[in-house]
Amino acid sequence: MHDLDTRLNAAIGLARAAGDLAMRYLPQPGAAQAELKGAQDWLTEADGAVEAFLAAQIADLFPQDGFQGEEGGELRTGERRWVVDPIDGTSNFARGGARWCVSLGLVEGTTPLLGVLVAPALGEIYAARRGGGATLNARPIRAAVTTDLRRATIEVGWSPRLPDLAFQNLANKVQAAGAMLRTGGSGAMGLADVASGRLDGYIEAHINLWDVAGVLPILAEAGAVVSPFLEGPGPVAGDLIYAFAPGLAEVKDRLMR
Repeated sequence: MHDLDTRLNAAIGLARAAGDLAMRYLPQPGAAQAELKGAQDWLTEADGAVEAFLAAQIADLFPQDGFQGEEGGELRTGERRWVVDPIDGTSNFARGGARWCVSLGLVEGTTPLLGVLVAPALGEIYAARRGGGATLNARPIRAAVTTDLRRATIEVGWSPRLPDLAFQNLANKVQAAGAMLRTGGSGAMGLADVASGRLDGYIEAHINLWDVAGVLPILAEAGAVVSPFLEGPGPVAGDLIYAFAPGLAEVKDRLMR
């Protein structure tokens, strides 16, 4: 079996178990039940429990691999590094919503090797490994065939790390181009929607490595056009991310100027 297949199968099983664990903490819909690390930067009890579970399991299965989590930082170094976001879309999770996921990615230098997103409240599992295609619930997925921004739906992610004007400028450009604007509170899920063709594009002016490590291989294998996030400051300080349907590869420049 291909080395990455072994790791991908393990990652799917671990992410599913982590999703089940997170579901035990999911509150009833209502006012947010979480701590604030900063404005709209949420932390729940589930974040710590899920990350600790994944860190321990990966250390047992792949002790030679590095590990980095959103909450605990880099626990181990290695040529290959697992990067985990225990709950992406915490603002949705904290209110008992369904649009959130457990994100697990394996990177080597600037190369995304494999990724898994499990959205247990939606019953969805995205998975991909380099050269092996991308799937949603074990069925192959491809980015949309859209070529006209006037027929496109674009999600713009908001980041508390930048002035609100950065988000407003991007949102204005999307609407001025004739595209439908959407925002959903989970960068990983928004990017996964580009991979599956549910969205035609996703843009966020600043996002962190753990938010995208799991979905970058999925986007690549689904044929989306993606910014070179791992080749710039993204892995250390975060960076701009964009992903588009391949038919929008040229016209996307109108939004990115």
